[in-house]
Amino acid sequence: MLYLITKDRKWWAGNRKYARPNVQYAKSNTSLENRYEEFEMADLVENILAADARIKTIDGGPRETPLDLAGPFSEQTGAQVVLKGEHLQPTGSFKLRGAMNKMLSLNDDQRAQGVITASSGNHGMATTLAASLAGVTATVYLPESVSSLKRTNIERMGAKTVLVPGAGVECERAGRRAAADQGVTFVSPYSDLDIIAGQGTIGAELERQCPDLAAVYVCVGGGGLISGIGSYLKVKRPGVDIVGCWPANATAMHGCIEKGEIWDVPETDTLSDGSAGGIEEGAITFPICQQVIDRHVMVAEEEIAEAMRETAAKERYIIEGAAGVAVAAALKTGGDYAGKPVATIICGRNVSMEVFMGVMAGAKT
Repeated sequence: MLYLITKDRKWWAGNRKYARPNVQYAKSNTSLENRYEEFEMADLVENILAADARIKTIDGGPRETPLDLAGPFSEQTGAQVVLKGEHLQPTGSFKLRGAMNKMLSLNDDQRAQGVITASSGNHGMATTLAASLAGVTATVYLPESVSSLKRTNIERMGAKTVLVPGAGVECERAGRRAAADQGVTFVSPYSDLDIIAGQGTIGAELERQCPDLAAVYVCVGGGGLISGIGSYLKVKRPGVDIVGCWPANATAMHGCIEKGEIWDVPETDTLSDGSAGGIEEGAITFPICQQVIDRHVMVAEEEIAEAMRETAAKERYIIEGAAGVAVAAALKTGGDYAGKPVATIICGRNVSMEVFMGVMAGAKT
């Protein structure tokens, strides 16, 4: 049984019920429920700190990324907008942190058997590189809609790929079934404490880099990134607002939190393909997101595109749609933190040139 100890409530994920009234899982997943031992939120913070020390010892692995002031965005919002450059990681996104921590957490038998994962792209690339650095073979299950750039990069780094019809959640189900059938480790894109701890190392860096941080804007897909950052900062800097950001076309975790259970939230196409897709049954990120997210901000597709254009024009960064979601949300609501530092997670840069040029061509004249 897993539980999270918080200031005012205890939640049981293993029993599929929480202390919050009327909250329960829509479906059960016994394999997930039995995966984790009891832990307190403080233990997750300790795991994050251990991951922070561990993953950065690997040559070619994750690195501490800069936190840079964005002058034009600060002028626009009145807040001190700082950009956390996760797009500068070796695979072009934050995902390498969690994947590297997972590979280093495997035992010898698990490493020898190899791993299977599922991803819309960035986690697949990260797992492939992390596995290569750790001497582990990897197979990546991808939705058929994955960008050609991401699939090509994954295969170039040495992983086998398997395409699956449907959205990301179907891809995860297929990958998990294959891993169970083959008796190998499945590396979840988000629903794994080792993955969450790896992503949470961003929170540790933010604490060191900006002790007076007022808020952090994070694009939310499966919730692994915001679960890690939020868990760390809620313990170490409880006054920091954790702002969850979604494209209005794809709000799976937001919809689950609103309803109080995991369900298939309808989604449509979005520039933020890296955050699109449903939430897996029994996902450990669900109760964590319920606890750590303070604010929910939705942005329209044109707001995402404009954020991508503005970031390219004013910061000279090429960013993908998911990063554009966080920037757009910060530009939309950053004025609520006038005069205070707010961090925006630039989570990735892996956008195809075709899509990026299409976004640029849509600039207002």
